[in-house]
Amino acid sequence: MTLTVVGLDGSPLPPGAAAALAEAELVVGAPRHLAAVPLPDAAERVELGPVEPALAKLAGRRAVLLASGDPGFFGIVRLLRERGHELVVLPARSSVQLLFARVGRSWDDVAVVSAHGRALGPAVNVCRARGATAVLTGPGAGPAEIGAALDGWPRALVVAEDLGGPGERVTTVPAAEAATRAWHPLSVVLCLRATDAPEVPARGWFAGGDPAPPPGGWALPDTAFEHRAGMVTKAEVRAVALARLAPRPGTLVWDVGAGSGSVAVECARLGAAALAVERRDDDAARVRANADVHGVEVRLVAGTAPAALAGLPRPDAVFVGGGGPEVVTAAAAAGPQRVVVALAALDRIAPTRAALLAAGYATGGTQIAASRLAELPDGSVRLAATNPITLVWGEVQDR
Repeated sequence: MTLTVVGLDGSPLPPGAAAALAEAELVVGAPRHLAAVPLPDAAERVELGPVEPALAKLAGRRAVLLASGDPGFFGIVRLLRERGHELVVLPARSSVQLLFARVGRSWDDVAVVSAHGRALGPAVNVCRARGATAVLTGPGAGPAEIGAALDGWPRALVVAEDLGGPGERVTTVPAAEAATRAWHPLSVVLCLRATDAPEVPARGWFAGGDPAPPPGGWALPDTAFEHRAGMVTKAEVRAVALARLAPRPGTLVWDVGAGSGSVAVECARLGAAALAVERRDDDAARVRANADVHGVEVRLVAGTAPAALAGLPRPDAVFVGGGGPEVVTAAAAAGPQRVVVALAALDRIAPTRAALLAAGYATGGTQIAASRLAELPDGSVRLAATNPITLVWGEVQDR
């Protein structure tokens, strides 16, 4: 039997909803939803707490399930379809749609993520990486928790509380202030790099901003980065390192001993949040310049590892481009799934591998000895060798 799913947003019921409710034998919804609509006296009412017991009562009955906003957008429609229900969906406006209507902003350039019933980390990492991100919140993953997690990133939060309800309020605050305030449990958040940040011109075919990676691919030429006397992770090495780091939206990557920041910039271009640790002021300036040139954001932490790693947010992957085994040990202690270490000195291979094994990682490695085509005066080419680099990596297998 067909199940009707009705979305509610505080405005009149969507077309067809009143008729479905009038004929319903069973109406399922949160207490606030059941109180918000006219229900037939004969219909059984089931409050939607634990999902499974409520869904078990739907079989073989004319039923209506009440949900918030558009139930097909990060909503219960997916779960119902997985359970084999045949659905008629009568949506209302989603909370994200209402938020952008309230602030008068287009949103086809905005990433939309959900922390409702999910881990907060991936959603926060998208906020760290993107200039504009909308977040669907939930218990333990509200505006305060999002604001606290954004410490170190210059962000403002537009918090829309109780949209369509009696307590509706839209407030813009710095992320740090959001962390100190109490918020309505029904909130949706727009995280912005700056409150006056211009909207990204849409290309007219891909919602959520440009897909990653942007034009140019990855493992960009060394000349794409400003660097100090050749101190840049070479393109061939970078290609393998990126494959092992697996940067993607929702992840945070550290680039420790960043130098030019080429690895951090490449990770950011692939959609990850990127954090570069660099002790030299001149190299730190190059990291900033390279991030600006490539249109990405890299959070810069000035200092010497391993001390500079203390207190940083937990990464999903770490690239170590400088420092000894003690830096590798500190990076592993931060709990990433992947650690990748670039080594020019052969005598550091064994202690690096030992540090990863001691931290519980399965290890691997490869030496990259690339020879590039170089033109000769007569127009023919020869092979010009680059310095061999050994990559040693560790990966946690059970996450």
